[in-house]
Amino acid sequence: MTAFALTALAGVLASPVAASQDWVEESVCADNAPVEFHTCALAAAESFDPPRTPDGRPQLGGYWMLPGGQFGGAYEDLEEHPGELDALGGAAVIVDPPDGALPIRPWAAEQVEANAVRYLHHNAACFLAGVPNTMYHGGPRQFLQTPDYLVILSYNAHAYRIVRLDDRPPLGEKISLWNGDSRGWWEGDTLVIETNNQNALPWLDQRGRFYTQEAQVAERLTLIDPDTLHYEATIEDPNVYTSPFTIALPYRRISDETYEIPELACYENNVELMEVYRQVGLEIFPGISPEEARSAAEAR
Repeated sequence: MTAFALTALAGVLASPVAASQDWVEESVCADNAPVEFHTCALAAAESFDPPRTPDGRPQLGGYWMLPGGQFGGAYEDLEEHPGELDALGGAAVIVDPPDGALPIRPWAAEQVEANAVRYLHHNAACFLAGVPNTMYHGGPRQFLQTPDYLVILSYNAHAYRIVRLDDRPPLGEKISLWNGDSRGWWEGDTLVIETNNQNALPWLDQRGRFYTQEAQVAERLTLIDPDTLHYEATIEDPNVYTSPFTIALPYRRISDETYEIPELACYENNVELMEVYRQVGLEIFPGISPEEARSAAEAR
C-alpha cells in the first residue's frame, strides 16, 4: 500500500463522526461547491447584519461542520479530484486562480510526487495540521470567542488553534510552531487572521503539497447568515508557488444543540502505528527549508 493510501485510510478512519453529524441546511448560499459558494457568499455578506457579542463583534462561537464530502475533498486534494480507493473525491476548493489549479513551481511539483510515495501525512502521527489545513482537516469544530481570543478546537488529531485578537506583538522570527503564530483583527464584520512562523512540517493536502517556513497565510471568516460561515484563506510562499492562491469553503452550524465534540484516541508520534509504517519504509515528512527550496528552483 502506498504512503498516500495509508494516510488517506488514517484520515477516513479518524472522521466517522464528521460524516454523520447533522448541520443546518437552510442558507442564503445553500450550494456547498466551493467556487459557487464563494461567489454567493461575497454578495450575501454585503447585506447581512450578523448576531453580535456583548462587545459588538459578529458572534462566531459554536459548533461548525464542513458539509457533505467537501471536508474530505479539501483534506485529500485542494484541486478537483475523483473518488477512488484512497480518496472520497471532491471539487476544487481553489477560487483563485480561477482555473482551480495550484500555481506550483515545477521542482515543487516533482517533490510532491516524491512526498506521496516516501513520506507520511502528519495525520498518521497525530501531529497538528498547520494553517490552513487545520481548518479543513476532517471533523467538526468548536469556536470559542472572547474579545481577546478566538480558540478553535477540532475533533481530528486533537487539533487546536489560539488566535490572539489583542494588540500584543508577534513572536520573534526564530520561533516556529506547528500552527504558527496567528494574529487576528476585525475589518468591519470580517475576522482577518494572519499566520506566520509555521514549522512547515504539515502538508496542505494528502497529495503531499507543502510550503516552507516563510509561508504567509491570510484567512477571512465572515458570517453570511446566522448559520453559515464563509471561510477564505490566501497562501503565499514564493519559494514553492509562483503566485499567491486562495481557497474558500462553507462552514455550516451544527443543528444539534446538545452536541459536544467527542474525544479522539490520537496522540503525538502514535508509536505503535508508526513502527508499522517504518517497517514498510515510510517516515515523517522532514520539511523543506526556504534555502533548500530556492536552491531547488535555481537548479531547474
